Amino acid sequence: MATTEKKTLYTADASAVGGRSGHVRSATGIIDLDMSVPEGLGGKKGATNPEELFAAGYASCFQQALLVIAQRAGDKLDADTTVACSVSLFQEGEGYGLSAVLDVDLKKFDREKTVEMVRQAHKICPYSVGTRGNMEVELRVQGEAIPVAAEENAGVAEKGN
Repeated sequence: MATTEKKTLYTADASAVGGRSGHVRSATGIIDLDMSVPEGLGGKKGATNPEELFAAGYASCFQQALLVIAQRAGDKLDADTTVACSVSLFQEGEGYGLSAVLDVDLKKFDREKTVEMVRQAHKICPYSVGTRGNMEVELRVQGEAIPVAAEENAGVAEKGN
């Protein structure tokens, strides 16, 4: 099997001060936000949290992967295509973890084609690749979970979804 050389395309830099009740800032200054424990867990209004930032990044990245998959197939996504991402923080024993649900609505494609495109995007999306086997990620099409093979996403397959 031929190996390919890894080529860094981009590196983002950010720093945090004060943990969940502190402040985050990207090196570019575009992200410059107060952080808080989620409001539902006693945090303050008007601040974000790591789970919100992760959900926004994953949704955006996954939609880009869908754009790439569509382009490779000679298709074009509807301008109103959406990817919603929910990231949950949970406690298990003494440790904490995350799980995610990606819900995709491609608008113009039938369910079968949408499911296939979502599966293909899940194979190439950097967030999906980075979380595979490390956190449970559920894939949905218009609110309905789609079956995922073990090699596609160990967390979901182990739960039998």
